[in-house]
Amino acid sequence: MVALAAQFDPPRRLNKRVSDRPQDWLGTTPLLDLDDTKLRLKARALVQLCRTDRDKALAIYRFVKHLPYTKRVKLQYPTARDVLETRGGDGDDKVTLLIALMRSAGIPARVRYMEMNGEMLRGLIPRATPAARPLAEIWLGRWVRTDTFIFDAEYVAAALEHLKANGWACGWGIHVNAQLLWDGKNDAFLGGKPSEQDPMIKRLLCVVSDPLELVSASVGGSGLRYRRSLRALHWNMLAPTMIKAIRELRASSRSS
Repeated sequence: MVALAAQFDPPRRLNKRVSDRPQDWLGTTPLLDLDDTKLRLKARALVQLCRTDRDKALAIYRFVKHLPYTKRVKLQYPTARDVLETRGGDGDDKVTLLIALMRSAGIPARVRYMEMNGEMLRGLIPRATPAARPLAEIWLGRWVRTDTFIFDAEYVAAALEHLKANGWACGWGIHVNAQLLWDGKNDAFLGGKPSEQDPMIKRLLCVVSDPLELVSASVGGSGLRYRRSLRALHWNMLAPTMIKAIRELRASSRSS
């Protein structure tokens, strides 16, 4: 955990007013390592046959969505290159790769964080615990939003089976009425509704370039950054439970 805490930059305040100019969301960050050769080549390979920005965005989205949803103990926040080489990750990991590939392809992209109601994670953790979820916002003439990249198709199918079997409206990170795919034109949400209307969303947090900006920022008074570092420790402690739950979820789907 020392390495994770050391990764925090000095706290800065995230202003409530966020720039909506697309040109302000194309730059590199410590996690969005846009100068990395392997990352640039991957982005180029994904979009080389695409004619429009929407086609490019969909090609990148499909690649990231296909990567398995996994959980692991984190000693530091992985860069986009790390996630690309690991070929999988949780919501924070996958949004890091998604935003980096979008920007590398010349498409402005950013992350809007939401705090989910803990019921969304039933089945993954033993107690309802609110969690921050990344919502990708991609500029395609306007900001189009989705969080459907987080879970791969196999995971989603298994989760929906278990929701039906348990009679639950939500759990394993999704709602029974989740919008499962993004079309590059309209918003699409795992909660089934826009974040402003979704009862599973407690509040919107902030807009950032990557997960590290969220944990290193000051957005609500003294001590918030410290509490975020404690939350990181909390999720590391829950990681083994989530790893087991994800493995059992996938195994039950394959055996049915």
